[in-house]
Amino acid sequence: MKAWRLPPHIVLLMPAVIVLAAVVLIPLVLSLYSSFTPFRLTRPDSIYQFIGFRNYERIFTDADFWIAFGRTVLLLTIALNLEMVLGLGLALLVERASRGQRLLRTILMFPMMFSPILVGFQFKFMFNDNVGLVNNALQSLGLTDQAIPWLIDGTLAFIAITIAEVWSSTSVFAIFILAGLMAMPREPIEAARVDGCTAWQTFKYVTWPFLMPFAFIAMTIRSLDVARAYDIIKIMTDGGPAGRTEVLWTLIARTAYSDARMGMANAMAYVAILLSIAFTALFFRQLGKARAQVAADW
Repeated sequence: MKAWRLPPHIVLLMPAVIVLAAVVLIPLVLSLYSSFTPFRLTRPDSIYQFIGFRNYERIFTDADFWIAFGRTVLLLTIALNLEMVLGLGLALLVERASRGQRLLRTILMFPMMFSPILVGFQFKFMFNDNVGLVNNALQSLGLTDQAIPWLIDGTLAFIAITIAEVWSSTSVFAIFILAGLMAMPREPIEAARVDGCTAWQTFKYVTWPFLMPFAFIAMTIRSLDVARAYDIIKIMTDGGPAGRTEVLWTLIARTAYSDARMGMANAMAYVAILLSIAFTALFFRQLGKARAQVAADW
């Protein structure tokens, strides 16, 4: 009787499948299961107690969760719009540079090379109310006569976090939009100028519609980053003061490790993931419309 053997390509793929199952699939299944239990780190045996959708029901009536969700959406909205405007401006400036364009493109990528934790420490020092660069600069210029409590006041702390996020990721928009500018044909722009269009009309009706798909790709990538923002906020404020800068993933981390409610935290994480998927689907829909518009116009 002939022995049965796996096909060679299956055998070659088995190590990768085993590694993926060990580091991705198994943890996902365990975390999903624990979201249906009252699992606490201080009571390991509680993971065997199945409670159904009780954790999810509590989330939908948990004011802290929805406040953190609203703050996450606010951070996402402000950061993405600022990054897109600044990235567009930087891309237009670099594209017009006649010399040193390669060097400028390299400099644009520098903020992306810094770890979010390092960015958090950097801006935490800059916004320190006693020795921070921002307060020293404002006082030296005579714009204020006393230290501003950037990381102590809730509103100011949120502004400081937004500035850190925008600084670290504006280059994502700049690089994508610059790629669009470099791929854009010159003939429609020249035709618009011949027809007597102003610079603003040329940008509004010719350049920007072509760049929109590139901007939406960058927006999709950054929306996922901001939706799971954790490192910068953890380092700068740790969700404080008094939870005024708490976002979804800092709340999830605090619930899991500080409060030891791992089951509830995993349920929050899966709800957050579903909300992120919904936002991503929205951006992809807008991306599809922008591509269809470009295909129709060009």
